[in-house]
Amino acid sequence: MGLEKATITPKNHGKIEVLFNPTQYTLNQGNNIAKQPIPGLDAPIVQYVCGKERTLGMKLFFDTYEEQSDVSEHTDEIYDLLEIDPDTHAAPICDIQWGGFSFTGVLESVQGEFTLFLADGTPVRANLTVSFTEYIDVQVLVQHKPKQSADHQKTRWVKSGDRIDNIAGEEYKDPRKWRSIAQANGLEDPRQLEPGRQLVIPAIR
Repeated sequence: MGLEKATITPKNHGKIEVLFNPTQYTLNQGNNIAKQPIPGLDAPIVQYVCGKERTLGMKLFFDTYEEQSDVSEHTDEIYDLLEIDPDTHAAPICDIQWGGFSFTGVLESVQGEFTLFLADGTPVRANLTVSFTEYIDVQVLVQHKPKQSADHQKTRWVKSGDRIDNIAGEEYKDPRKWRSIAQANGLEDPRQLEPGRQLVIPAIR
């Protein structure tokens, strides 16, 4: 059985099979975090805002020296993934597959290095460093949106007529837990809530 090749398949286009499998790839993921300073506290409140898209980076090696042919015939297939599709007005969405690994994304950048040439200047060896940004359908994102609950810290704005016990009832389903909100916000008189103020609603376990 031959060695399984990594493939890059643009939507509605033909499959691109790499000449040589990458020796490694990097997969990056993170979160956007906001820091909210609260008067009287030693450190700001750290709050999750949203997730960041994953990025996939890898180096692709191309060599056509033995065939004495132009390596650009292969590298151009990768560069072409940056082109805007006239029908969708966007770069093509690509499925990257290698063994059990799969990633769907849009090519963000290509950095090419051509290192070997024939006597007439034809390039026959190249290294491409590519970076893909993950693509997730909007409907999928909405379906997987995390729901706010009492075990996750969040914030809310005070409206006219709000009372701290009512807020605790809405957030914790128990108005008797208003003290957690008062302590997190340094409220000296919890009965005096100013409309327009942002309150930290601490998590409860």
